[in-house]
Amino acid sequence: MSAYRIALANLRFPTTPEDSIEAARRAVAQASLAGADLLCFPECFVPGYRALGKPLPPPDAAFLDSAWSAVANAAANANVTVILGMERIVEGSLLASALVIQRDGTVAGFQDKVQLDPSEDGTYSPGSERHVFQDGAVKFGIAICHEGWRYPETVRWAATRDAHIVFHPHFDEPEPGDYAPSTFADPANTFHEKAALCRAAENTCYFATVNFASEGSATTSAVVRPDGTLLAYQPYGVDGLLIADIDISTATGLLASRCKYG
Repeated sequence: MSAYRIALANLRFPTTPEDSIEAARRAVAQASLAGADLLCFPECFVPGYRALGKPLPPPDAAFLDSAWSAVANAAANANVTVILGMERIVEGSLLASALVIQRDGTVAGFQDKVQLDPSEDGTYSPGSERHVFQDGAVKFGIAICHEGWRYPETVRWAATRDAHIVFHPHFDEPEPGDYAPSTFADPANTFHEKAALCRAAENTCYFATVNFASEGSATTSAVVRPDGTLLAYQPYGVDGLLIADIDISTATGLLASRCKYG
């Protein structure tokens, strides 16, 4: 078994942008204490996802720079690779992105959200490229929220480039009248968690989806094995880290490699 330990930051929505940095730093330290090799945060955890009813100050490049530096220092101190869901500003456009920080605190790069949900068109601009990252023997990709749920090719792209695991930072909060599940992929719930099982099975790779801790949410953080079976999930609405050990030898990418249309 080629074991690799991951942590998913299933945390409360930050109260302020500054709180998002401190919460991220604490989570990195906790992941280190748990023996995690890599920690992934939800979508736009810094400064917080710009959803309806989530008042946030205008995007601030100086603040984002300070956030990157603070979390990078935490990663280096903890010896943990970090996928930080966050915003970034590129040529005046605001992108929903994921910053990948290596164990030594250096920046490996960004994965911008390429496929936006229609509701995001007035807030974020789409990215244009996909990337695969590496931590030792482990290769991983990132598909952010909507693009991972509804566009299977975003996960397949990484799997065909030898990614053992695809991380899926997302944001979901309940609306009045929504069904509140208590078990993962409940048949009475929306399609989203079933899609997580499919993304793993159809590509023979691990799929790790991470949400904020939100009472009554339709989705929670979870890790799915390459055969489409559930490895672990976080209880709904419970703040904390979900820890899981993955066996990269089982993530062969076989079914992804056989697809003629991806």
